[in-house]
Amino acid sequence: MAATIERDTARTTTPVTPTRTHQDGTPTPGTARTRAARYVFAGIRIALGWTFLWAFLDKTFGLGFATEAKNAWIDGGSPTKGFLAFGAEGPFQGLYHDIAGAVWADWLFMAGLLGLGVALLLGIGMRIAAVAGGLLYVMMWTVVLPPENNPFMDDHLINAALLAGLALVAAG
Repeated sequence: MAATIERDTARTTTPVTPTRTHQDGTPTPGTARTRAARYVFAGIRIALGWTFLWAFLDKTFGLGFATEAKNAWIDGGSPTKGFLAFGAEGPFQGLYHDIAGAVWADWLFMAGLLGLGVALLLGIGMRIAAVAGGLLYVMMWTVVLPPENNPFMDDHLINAALLAGLALVAAG
């Protein structure tokens, strides 16, 4: 019986090694990288969320960055008319000219900007936000084809891919 007590004591004094540290207690290399990656992805999520929310605020109130005060949505301006009517080029030009300034297009666009901005800033509904945001980015990419600085790739496609990545790594 004495041997059993000694053996049990030995077991209880042996430290249990956590799965994320070496036996000497130092963190495994993946732990610091994983934490850093989570911060990077959170920063990307917040940055993308802010771009959507800022676009909503600027178009709603005409803060003078992309939208002049006289064209503010709250003062009767259309958030889709200017760009879709005068900026659309390429194979989808006719489609975008047809929906430019339509009330339903204005409301859907603005609701999308607000919803995506809030979802990404708060990290909620990431899968839905990734799909909706990716679709919006791809549609904005198709407004001006080919892109100005590259025959195919531009920031809209890169941001759509980033949203997909954020959803896949559960960055909410």
